[in-house]
Amino acid sequence: MKPRVLVVGGAGAFGQRLVEGLLATTDVTVIVGGRTLHRQQGFVEKLRRLYGQDRIEATRIDRDAALTGLQATKAFCVVDAAGPFQGAEPHLARAAIAAGCHYVDLADARDFVMRFGALDGEARAAGVLAVTGASSTPALSGAAVTALTEGWRQIDAITVAISPGNRAPRGLSVVEAILAYAGQPVRVWTHGQWTTRPGWGELVRRDMPGLGRRWLSLCETPDLDLLPARYPSVRTARFQAGLELSCLHLGLWMLTLPVRAGLVRSLRFCAPVLQKIAALFERLGTDRGGMSVEVSGRDGAGRSTLAIWSLVAEAGDGPHIPVLPALAQIRTLLDGSATAVGAHIACDRLPLAAIEKEFERFRITARRDIGWPDAASLFERILGPDVGCLPPPVRRIHTASRVRLRGRATVEGARSRTGRLIARLFGFPAGPSETPAHVTLERRGNQEIWVRRFGRFTFRSVLSAGPLPHRLHERFGPFTFELEIAPHKSGFDLAALGWRIGLLRLPRRLAPQTSARAFVDETSRYRFDVQVGLPWIGPLVSYQGWLEPDET
Repeated sequence: MKPRVLVVGGAGAFGQRLVEGLLATTDVTVIVGGRTLHRQQGFVEKLRRLYGQDRIEATRIDRDAALTGLQATKAFCVVDAAGPFQGAEPHLARAAIAAGCHYVDLADARDFVMRFGALDGEARAAGVLAVTGASSTPALSGAAVTALTEGWRQIDAITVAISPGNRAPRGLSVVEAILAYAGQPVRVWTHGQWTTRPGWGELVRRDMPGLGRRWLSLCETPDLDLLPARYPSVRTARFQAGLELSCLHLGLWMLTLPVRAGLVRSLRFCAPVLQKIAALFERLGTDRGGMSVEVSGRDGAGRSTLAIWSLVAEAGDGPHIPVLPALAQIRTLLDGSATAVGAHIACDRLPLAAIEKEFERFRITARRDIGWPDAASLFERILGPDVGCLPPPVRRIHTASRVRLRGRATVEGARSRTGRLIARLFGFPAGPSETPAHVTLERRGNQEIWVRRFGRFTFRSVLSAGPLPHRLHERFGPFTFELEIAPHKSGFDLAALGWRIGLLRLPRRLAPQTSARAFVDETSRYRFDVQVGLPWIGPLVSYQGWLEPDET
């Protein structure tokens, strides 16, 4: 008798692709499960004509009350492809274990995946393997990190990014999953400590290998917990996702603002409407999507290393990627290579090679790039020989690859209501106050990440080289400022020359008025003095103080 695999949600956007993959590459009998048979019937009939009457069946089953139905299917393995998993309980997993079935799901919900280990005792007692997260995240992303860092001495930072083509189908459960965290506080591991950032925030436009520049935002996935736990040396772990069309990506970012301000509890109720709006733009954009996993640290030889694994999916094949880890996992159960029992997260069970092998049927290409970044720091590149003008304490800080500083600061916030609102958009601290100051600098490729923490306020900026010598760009969220740096024997001064949001250059006469300088005082301590304001609105923030290396 052929093994029988039950796919709950098998008529959904991802479930259909998994069902077709099982029929095309294995000899199992597939049972398509769902709450309503009529929704499944047309899909099932089509596959019967392609693969035969005895290869596929349909059954009515509710994943939240499935025990009786499972036993009747006589399934060897149960797959949950229904979603969304945010806030859900693992009822189907428990029912599968109780029925003596192996279990695999496509969960990418942080809460669901991180609670899954509670089923380990039940699964071991039943002698079955239960696997969660067999999808793009955390299975594929986690497998890529493992493969890239094999033999490394130290891992400093990990950034995962996914950007599907605009023509990729968007199931309602996928839209609901995004809206569940959009604008909500998301717990992230940044520069060696836990903090919160708004979901779909941290707006950035960056190059995706093989795809060009695309917008990305913070996405809540299990990787945000798993990566710091698996790699104790990592100081920053990020997962970003993006929509190909700028109008859709930025539109969703703007919709999160009322959630972030506490005016709206959640955007999840908007899912049906936003799905229909996105469908109106379906003919625009491309059918090319991709994913990248970027890791920096020190390799086995102790060299500073930047490693990137990336994939590009052509001609609409991207939507197959989320189900390929599950297909690879089921294949290990069928061929007997999966000998473990208990409850596991897929990234701990599947090597990258097993998932990449599933790419072969599609126009999906993957590559690895490993390099050793230029030893020159950002300041050394933009100042050239003039970096020697800087006093030693300033030069040491601004030519380091990573440094932690601590000290004291005096902060004064915006004075007007409008100024305070704008300051919040930039993440500037409020005041007035005298407070402990903690600053970290971390070089990542050709950029520097600065995180400043004054008391309970934390704000972050990204520095990169400008178009000319003595010019640099500093990005706060969606806003980028072009600055001119003037080094001198006491330190350096910064002056704003222009600004933009994304690629859109904004009028210079409306640009924030910035006065910033770093210098060394009579005790050889690094001191800073920064003033930021807007025409007609007044000061947004000012902060002054001193810093010294944090040796703790």
